Amino acid sequence: MSRVLRPVTGRSTSSCLRAGDALGAFVARWSYPAARRSDVVEDLFGFPVSDPYRWLEDGDDPCVQDWAAAQDRLFQTCRTGWHGKQSWASLVDQMSSFGVAEPPMARGSVMFLAEQLRGDEQRRLLVVDAEGNRRVLVDPAKIDPSGHTGLFAWWPSREGERVAVQMEVAEQPGSDIMVLDARTGEAVDGPLPRARNTSLAWLPGGGAFYYVSRVPDEELAPGDLRLHRRVRLHRIGSPWQADTVVFGGVDASDAYYGLTVSADGRRLAITATAGPASDNDVYVADLIDPEAPHFVKIVDGASTRARVLPRFLADGDLLLVTDYQAPCGRICVADGHETDPAAWHTLVAEDPQAPLDECVVLDDPALAQPLLLVARTRRGTSALTLHDLGSGRPLTELPLPGAGVVSSLRVNMPHGRHAWFSYCDAATPPTIYRYDAASGKTEQETGTTTAGKTPDIRSRSVRYQAGDGTEITLFLFTPAEEHQGPRPTLLYGYGSFGMPMRPWFLPMAAAWVSAGGIYALACVRGGGEEGQDWHDAGRGPHKHRTISDFNDAATWLIDTGRTTRDQLAIYGVSGGGLMVAAAATQRPDLYAAVIAEAPLCDMVRYEQFGLGCTWTDEFGSASEPEQLQWLLSYSPYHNVTPGTPYPAFLFTGAVTDLQTGEAHVTKMCAALQNATTSSGRPILMRREPDTAHAAFPASKERDLVVDILSFAGQYTGLSLEKTAGRITETTAEAH
Repeated sequence: MSRVLRPVTGRSTSSCLRAGDALGAFVARWSYPAARRSDVVEDLFGFPVSDPYRWLEDGDDPCVQDWAAAQDRLFQTCRTGWHGKQSWASLVDQMSSFGVAEPPMARGSVMFLAEQLRGDEQRRLLVVDAEGNRRVLVDPAKIDPSGHTGLFAWWPSREGERVAVQMEVAEQPGSDIMVLDARTGEAVDGPLPRARNTSLAWLPGGGAFYYVSRVPDEELAPGDLRLHRRVRLHRIGSPWQADTVVFGGVDASDAYYGLTVSADGRRLAITATAGPASDNDVYVADLIDPEAPHFVKIVDGASTRARVLPRFLADGDLLLVTDYQAPCGRICVADGHETDPAAWHTLVAEDPQAPLDECVVLDDPALAQPLLLVARTRRGTSALTLHDLGSGRPLTELPLPGAGVVSSLRVNMPHGRHAWFSYCDAATPPTIYRYDAASGKTEQETGTTTAGKTPDIRSRSVRYQAGDGTEITLFLFTPAEEHQGPRPTLLYGYGSFGMPMRPWFLPMAAAWVSAGGIYALACVRGGGEEGQDWHDAGRGPHKHRTISDFNDAATWLIDTGRTTRDQLAIYGVSGGGLMVAAAATQRPDLYAAVIAEAPLCDMVRYEQFGLGCTWTDEFGSASEPEQLQWLLSYSPYHNVTPGTPYPAFLFTGAVTDLQTGEAHVTKMCAALQNATTSSGRPILMRREPDTAHAAFPASKERDLVVDILSFAGQYTGLSLEKTAGRITETTAEAH
């Protein structure tokens, strides 16, 4: 590939800031910060690719900093004119829930759980003993009163006597592991550095564990953005410099590793995935010598082209959760050293209409037989079924509180009798339930969630047709009262990495609907709502379908009279931010407003920013001629057309975004400000210092949600006047 930067004759690039053409210099009520259009044109495989705002990629350049500061001032000025911000803040506060939102980790008679109360910036880690007594083990507020240090992950030892804890500072790339005594909270080991996004598996006895950490920076070439992770064995009390590397090497520079140790500590399984690819390898080793395990590759992802997640059964066999020859997932059993997928025995078969979400084993000796608890979701509604572990025979379906979403199945270790799960629906905040396999009863776990105001929301799913005739699910959250005519609507989607959309409880959605609007979730191709085939249909060369599916959802909402073009806003985060930005550049006539949070916008250079170099399996690479054409066909930055009346845009993102990078936001904002002719709909950029891609202190997260709702309400006409009295009254009662 030829990469030649060439200026276009007759245009100067000498000034740091220069007014753009007449379209960008002044747009009716807003005077946008001047951004020079440079003459950078890159020759890629014979295709001239213009990049007029390449200079905005250098966040350390004083010119870029001055321009960004001017954008900050513009945003603040425009925000002062938004109506009802305080009312939105009150409504969001009412709809929020607090307490414990995910199931506990139970080790013997001890439980570890995370709790976040009203007013807390971050979660705290609690320990609950057999008598139900709670005590705080880790409180981030005491570590960092500013609220920017958060509890990221925790891994209790099998016996529950120790816990490995990972804290993260949102805007910093480092992430250390500390080991605490679960009884006293005192640090007994650590810190172990460079363990961001790690996996960790304890050996029995609590004296050692395997974990994943990055190669030291001094061993890497300057500017190397690859992951460079290694699996290491750490013994409590030993310096991290002595940790033995047991797996990983230079041939897998972008690999993510998942670790599983058998209950008896005699075997280790490692999953290896290239970035967030949809297939993985599986390696298994006998731990005769924990520091020198000999691995056998039992699954070759290049051959199976499938996801395979292993766990050890008590008899030494492997339980495999996989989409191999089953796009919606099946559960298999295999000999622990079996390398031929043809020899896998199907325990629970695929249901093509209900993708498999997760499963857990209940094998307490007190049970009449070992059991398997399986969670599936059929068009947004979860089901929990109980199976005989030996035969896979279905035994019963567990009753659930409603037609909602189940997630995060967990069991007590080392042998499970109880299973915990989280349940929510459009009007119900996440609530923890416990299933007792001995009694067969399912009960709400006490003291877990403090719910806010329960919104009066009607939730249902509909099916609309994409342009090619494919039927796609759309979840609609609407006010319960009858209403004739269209409503202001906020349409959300993601459509990447096989991530499914579900009708979860969302304070933002609850607030929007409580104010009288419609909140919609589009299950476009590229997500995982209907299994791996659905993901494959919207990635790589098919990513354009994700965008067209989303525009088709918008068209359906308009054509059926639920909303109008002047009342429709769209919202997406990260990969979803890419989708909404691309949808709006393709069909600006469909939308009144667009909110893109931490989006990808420059798809020719996304591999140069953050973790973009690990996402080529999802999007493709500009280093390949054919794939470059895929990317250019929908890249939002490269499809901005001067002289177009674009919708109002709000780009939001962290100044330090270690995943996507800030350049996507700055370049796209400048391009749209230069191009738009819309006189009443601004192009704005909301930057957030001291945060990360998707990890805010609670107060900052709340402020962001309020700004998004205020912006969307301003440009779709959703007024809080009818709900203002109700909000004031309820708020007064709450205090």
